[in-house]
Amino acid sequence: MKKTLKIVLVALIATSFTAFTPPVVKKMKVKESSITWIGRKVTGKHTGTINLKEGYLEMDNDRIVGGEFVIDMTSLQVTDLKAGKGKEKLEGHLSSDDFFGVANHPTATLVIAGSSKTGNTYAVEGSITIKGVTKPISFKMDMNGNNATAKVSIDRTKFGIKYGSGSFFDNLGNKAIKDLFDLAVDLQF
Repeated sequence: MKKTLKIVLVALIATSFTAFTPPVVKKMKVKESSITWIGRKVTGKHTGTINLKEGYLEMDNDRIVGGEFVIDMTSLQVTDLKAGKGKEKLEGHLSSDDFFGVANHPTATLVIAGSSKTGNTYAVEGSITIKGVTKPISFKMDMNGNNATAKVSIDRTKFGIKYGSGSFFDNLGNKAIKDLFDLAVDLQF
């Protein structure tokens, strides 16, 4: 009887340690990861890049249970215009208070709260902070080994970025800027 009790006790202790193992933290390789953006207006679009400053995912086996990514807003670049042909002017405007207010908000943050998984695709839930405003966000992310990719659409007006928005201003004509901007994210771990 004592031997059976010892075996059961050892099994319970072993099970409790494996049940409470902390999530594995997968640190992002900043220099190998990238974010490209697209902003649209009535008459066309602009494209560019922005750098990640740091980030990680928390994994519990094959589930994403948390994570945080910091975006370096000071690294915002326009890639569809050439130097001396409007590139610097647009970068300056996007960095100004009309858009991202980079002087006062040099970073944006994505915090992952959890996810559900189907195949290699995760339905990610979390929050994003831009210009000091935090809003819930959800998006799909594909993972393949140490690589994760996602396409994310963000409504800039939810973060107080209303410049040129047809949703808030009348008579903009062909100067209207779409409220949504898109990010294509490629993360390496």
